[in-house]
Amino acid sequence: MSSEKRPASDDPSGGQLVKRPNLGSSRALTRTGATGSSGDLIQTAPRTSSLQAPVMELSGHSGEIFAAKFDPTGNLIASGSMDRTIMLWRTYGDCENYGVLNGHKGAILDLHWSRDSEILFSASADMHLASWDLTSGTRIRRYVGHEEIVNSLDISRRGEDLLISGSDDGTIGIWDPRTKNAADYIETDFPITAVAMSEAGNEIYSGGIDNDIKVWDVRKKAVVYSMIGHQDTVTTLRVSPDSQQLLSYAMDSTARTWDIRPFAPADRHIRTFDGALFGMEQNLIKGSWDKDGKKIAVGAGDGTVVIWGSDTGKLLYKLPGHKGTVNVAEFSPGTDPLILSASSDRTMLLGELK
Repeated sequence: MSSEKRPASDDPSGGQLVKRPNLGSSRALTRTGATGSSGDLIQTAPRTSSLQAPVMELSGHSGEIFAAKFDPTGNLIASGSMDRTIMLWRTYGDCENYGVLNGHKGAILDLHWSRDSEILFSASADMHLASWDLTSGTRIRRYVGHEEIVNSLDISRRGEDLLISGSDDGTIGIWDPRTKNAADYIETDFPITAVAMSEAGNEIYSGGIDNDIKVWDVRKKAVVYSMIGHQDTVTTLRVSPDSQQLLSYAMDSTARTWDIRPFAPADRHIRTFDGALFGMEQNLIKGSWDKDGKKIAVGAGDGTVVIWGSDTGKLLYKLPGHKGTVNVAEFSPGTDPLILSASSDRTMLLGELK
């Protein structure tokens, strides 16, 4: 099955955000099934989503893609690249590229949507964070203070809006999104490559080149406990939907889950997941939980997305399709079982899971 991209509307969001034509495109892909038989097309299997095709390819970036996120509804996607642009996409229909955000002077390394999907936050190699008004397509604010590359960011899930960031300068920034300067910094001894915030907003999880995961009390700016086990730099940290576990992935080619409940045993390690080769590029590969907390996914250096059952450790899928390292593997928070992958090959694949 193939699909030609239909012309997109010139006015995709009520005349507010101007679409620059021909920047991005999508196409439906045909894949062989699990048996490898050339006649066994994935389209013969029952469909599980409302995607236009079981797999859609989104292209338009001119550099490696390091960040990609669904909005909280699962209907929109933002992607950030070495080309210093952020592209906005629709999940369904033609997966049209409906907007481009320009302003960063370095690669885009992480992205997060606001809870109401109206603002996007970005972290960049230009040492700055930024917030973007997605109605007008303009930058709201640039956040200054980090002295090196900003690798990672996260936002609070409830209560007052807080933004946290992790940088090669060894600090974790804590920001009020309404103010351009940080409200506070937590100083550490090593470059910070991954950060996440607890559901309650009282703790920050950080990972860096010292291989350890540290849990910080936000108010005291002190380490509450550490989680030790990775043998190389931690590249992603994600809190589970029920807020009881933390997912990590590192350059040692393992993903791990950890018990982050307040009164958990001292050894918080739950499970180690093997099978996602890191590769040689040294990119900060990101992973995610599905919305039910039953599956975890990470990208891999061999161009695949690897998905396990979080409770069993069983390898469920190893999805091919990319020609370069998969830097992001992101489950949709919406009702459809979708996985989004973003790669150094400058493309994204959006596909349904069976």
